[in-house]
Amino acid sequence: MRIVVVEFMSLDGVVQAPGGPDEDTDGGFVHGGWSHPFFDPEAVGGAFAGAVTGAEALLFGRRTWQTMAAAWPARAGDPFADRMNAVAKYVVSATLADDPGPTWHNTTLIPGQDAVARVHRLHAAEGGDLLVMGSPTLVRTLLHEGLVDELRLMLMPVVLGGGKKIFPEDGTLRPLELISAVTGTTGTQVLTYRPAGAGH
Repeated sequence: MRIVVVEFMSLDGVVQAPGGPDEDTDGGFVHGGWSHPFFDPEAVGGAFAGAVTGAEALLFGRRTWQTMAAAWPARAGDPFADRMNAVAKYVVSATLADDPGPTWHNTTLIPGQDAVARVHRLHAAEGGDLLVMGSPTLVRTLLHEGLVDELRLMLMPVVLGGGKKIFPEDGTLRPLELISAVTGTTGTQVLTYRPAGAGH
């Protein structure tokens, strides 16, 4: 399975809480919902819809999964929501078994201590795209492990001054190849990268 990461990202690389004020306030983050003014329905919405439609399964960290599990089941009846609710989902967490919170149809829990090994097995298995949205801690681990086949970044024209990022700070050089670039009406760029030399 190809592992594809899709992120809303500020110019200074922040991916924290793009969707709403209470989504993730870790570290005193106060800009939750920052992506809304820069959301372009055609460029950004189309890229997200295409990624989800083409995915065989979704992979989340705990916080992103809980946020989405609390929102998407109530939106049934919309084709995109129906796809989100029906598709297979995996959530990596060391704590969900003790505090499950919301439930979401077709979700499999991957215990945190097994995450890297289990994702390696999914990556090696036959199948379509395994799509990761948000989940910065998980994405940082996947990048560190060399498990990301494609990055789709919704780069928005805003600087947030701090917050969670996805790129490992481990001193490793990771060349990427730009596969496509689309600029939306709000100035957001939808940039698709793959590891250099990975082929198409």
